[in-house]
This record gives sequence, C-alpha cells and structure tokens, in this order.
Amino acid sequence: MRFSGLRILAEGLTGNRGWRPHWRDPAPKDAYDIVVIGGGGHGLATAFYLAKEHGLTNVAVLEKGYLGGGNVGRNTTIVRANYNLPGNSEFYSHSLKLWEGMEQELNFNTMMSQRGVLNLCHSDGQRDYYARRGNSMRNQGDDAELLSREQVREMVPFLDYDNVRFPIYGGLLQRRGGTARHDAVAWGYARGADQRGVDLIQNCEVTGIDIENGRVTGVRTTRGAIKAKKVGIVVAGRSGQVAALAGMRLPIESHVLQAFVTEGLKPCIDNVVTFGMGHFYISQSDKGGLVFGGDLDFYASYAARGNLPMAEHVMEAAMTLMPMIGKARVLRSWGGIMDMSPDGSPIIDRTPVEGLYLNCGWCYGGFKAVPGSGYSFAHLIATDRPHEPAARFRLDRFTTGRGIMDEEGTGAQHNLH
Repeated sequence: MRFSGLRILAEGLTGNRGWRPHWRDPAPKDAYDIVVIGGGGHGLATAFYLAKEHGLTNVAVLEKGYLGGGNVGRNTTIVRANYNLPGNSEFYSHSLKLWEGMEQELNFNTMMSQRGVLNLCHSDGQRDYYARRGNSMRNQGDDAELLSREQVREMVPFLDYDNVRFPIYGGLLQRRGGTARHDAVAWGYARGADQRGVDLIQNCEVTGIDIENGRVTGVRTTRGAIKAKKVGIVVAGRSGQVAALAGMRLPIESHVLQAFVTEGLKPCIDNVVTFGMGHFYISQSDKGGLVFGGDLDFYASYAARGNLPMAEHVMEAAMTLMPMIGKARVLRSWGGIMDMSPDGSPIIDRTPVEGLYLNCGWCYGGFKAVPGSGYSFAHLIATDRPHEPAARFRLDRFTTGRGIMDEEGTGAQHNLH
C-alpha cells in the first residue's frame, strides 16, 4: 500500500474504509538471523536499514510494550546538526541528510518541517564560541549563520532583549534544522521494515541473553526463547538493565527529562529557539501548542515522570526568555528516560560478547539521531565494521581514555551533559 494524494482523496470519499494496518502482528519465530531489542525510533530504523541497505530480512524487533511507546514519543521533536566536535559533527550531518529524504524514502508523512533552529547567545564569550561552532558546521558542509542582535530581533521580536542578567547578544541559526512528528517517525520506519519482511513483535520483553563460549546464541523473552546469530541492544534509558542480562556493566546513567506543551495558540513561533544561558528550548507544534523543555531532573531514575522543582525551573527559564508565555496555560507534561554517557556522546559498537552489539548513550541527541543511528547501527551489525560517520562512538573510550568526546566541556558527570 502506497500513500498518494489520489489515494487519500479516494478514501475520504468512501468513508476511509479501505485502509489496512500499517504492519503485521506476527508471532515470534524460533530463530532469526538478527534480533534487535527495542522497538523505538532507533531500533525500528535499524531494522529498516538492515533490510533496505543490506538485504537482511530474517530480522525481528522485540518490544516489551508497543512500538514507539518509549523515548521516541517522549521528546520535543527537534531536528538539528549543529555539533562542533569531530565525530559528533559528521554523524549528525549524515543524520540530517537522511531526515531530508526520509518522507520520500519511507513513503510516509513524518511532518518534517525545516523551520530553522536558532541558538541564542548572551555574552561575548558565548558569541565567540558560536562563531567557532558555526565555522565547524560549515566546514562539515552544513549551513550556519551568525546573527547579530538586530537580526535576531527581526526574527523573534517577542523575546526579552534587555534582561539585565541575560541580555541577548545574537544567535547561531541553522535553517535546515527544525522539527518532525515523533510518532510518525516511528510509524514510518515500522511500516517500512514490515513491508520488507521484518517481524515487529510487540509485548515481548527480553528477560535473558543466552551466551555460549563467548558468543551470543539468542534471547529469552516473555513469549519464549528465540535463537539468533546476532543481537543488537538499542533500548535507550533501559540500556544498563538489558546489558546486565549479558553480564555487562555500562558507563551509563538513566535520568528523566521532562517536556511540556501549552494549550493551542495562534501561530506565534515559526522556528525553534534555544535559551543559551537557561537550557530552555521551545517551538510551536502544528496544533498550536508551545512545546518546550529544559534540564534533566538531575537524579538517576527509571520513572517516566518528572518532579515539580524541575518543572518550576523550566517555567522560570521560559519567563526569563519570553515573558509572554506566562499567559499560556500548560496542558500536560511528560518524561523520557535518557541514557546519559560520561562524555555526552553516544556508543555504537560491538561488545566483548561476539555477535552482541550496543547502541546507547544518546543523552539529549536521541530523536535527531534516529535515522543516522539506525543507518550506522545496521551497517555495524551487517558488516561487523563501524560506519564511518559513527566510527568514534567506541565503547572502549571510557576504559582507555582515548577518543573521549566531551562536546560541552563539562567533564565526566553524566547529568551535566
């Protein structure tokens, strides 16, 4: 089933009775060539690219709940490629290119909107850093514009430019950045993987990982044992728990990140704006709600809900940056479980167990990384070689100290990344 304008028109005229489920609901087979643990954005993208790019279709994605029920549906939907350090910069640049062709590749409307991402600066030092960061982005082949205070005011006149503590000096703009519909991204990759023969198995929690003579042989689940030649772990905030089933202790802490949305309003913000001194970011959804978030809750937790002190902190940052938001009513909030690495950068690598692969440590970069992560992880699983844009995301960098990628210069504290 392909989507098209004519198909949508025909269904609208006939009561929408011709649509079929977008993917099958198969029972798990006894064995697969590859098992991907985790049915979120990264896991589904991995399965899609395993099938599309490498022709590997004897693949199962195991999800303990429903597809897309984790972090891919619990974020602020921002897409960007404005990283500075070698390693991160190449990877997110590759991911953004995949975002730009995603809807055509999947034949699915992911509501990708390249409305631009504007990072505000509030001091001379921060402006100088943004200049270096923008040059790094342009050297990488991506777009970046350093804006003056007046240019920023012309774009977003509703901000508080004369705040005594945090005056706005200018900003760094990436016009190719923007937002996408998080649920639609998961659904699009699920549909694409299913159409290529991948089994998407929901309500199937992995309870054990079988290893013989240093090699993975399969997994145990709540729906029975499944043999596999290769197993990929891509479960975001649950990475430490699942890796423990294979006897591994990961350098990962899990923290809650809250997000908020207001009532629907008339269009007032037509891009993504970030507050450089308050770790606050905001955009407006197609429904009119202002979607925003801030810092982690700063304590380790597996609970997909936040605390009130951090909610207050985010609201304070919102009011400091744009006082007009005080008139909007917050409808709801949600929390995602973030897998925070010591250097704020991800891990896509083989593990010491042969045939067992790991994809985790996305910190704040999880949603924007979905296509790039899936593409690179699929390449690693299929070929046993790292994909070039993700070549620096080694697991052993935390053991050897070589290749640490401290993007923000905040040291080895997970919660500060």
